[in-house]
Amino acid sequence: MIARDTGLPGIKVIEPSCYEDERGFFMESYNRERWLRNGIPHLFVQDNHSLSVMPGTLRGMHYQLEPHAQAKLVRVVAGSIFDVVVDIRRGSPTFGRWEGFELSAGNKKQLLVPQGFAHGFITLAANTEVLYKVDAYYSQPHDRGIAWNDPDIGIVWPLAPSVLSAKDAKHPLLRNAEMNFT
Repeated sequence: MIARDTGLPGIKVIEPSCYEDERGFFMESYNRERWLRNGIPHLFVQDNHSLSVMPGTLRGMHYQLEPHAQAKLVRVVAGSIFDVVVDIRRGSPTFGRWEGFELSAGNKKQLLVPQGFAHGFITLAANTEVLYKVDAYYSQPHDRGIAWNDPDIGIVWPLAPSVLSAKDAKHPLLRNAEMNFT
């Protein structure tokens, strides 16, 4: 496993070792011991799985407030996504900055998103399946989001959304969002 740092603190791209032969491939998508050796202490408590039928399905930008904030380990098992994170930790030197990463079944890359970041993605292929582990249980009272198209953040999506939930369409701008991260 290779854990690569990115331009935002705590965000890591994980490249698991993959063994391929005539049957296909085998890889460990998560190994607690290897994570600890790479300085990644997250212990996950819940797995989530989404299927997006249409390319251009946008999900995000989501986070949970403290004390139920979630770190996530995101990977794609079918199709591909453009995965985006935004630093929402007030006082952070990178507050309001975003980065995007292509994750696909083909490249097998995973993205580690620590607490204090909003997260979302747009699907680049039909029938895209995304799996992600979280280190805190879902808590509806702490569930929040920011607008995927906030002009102050300026996320450059690779395509226009074709599918967006009513909930995701009404998230506030970052400057008006409820956040309790520092």
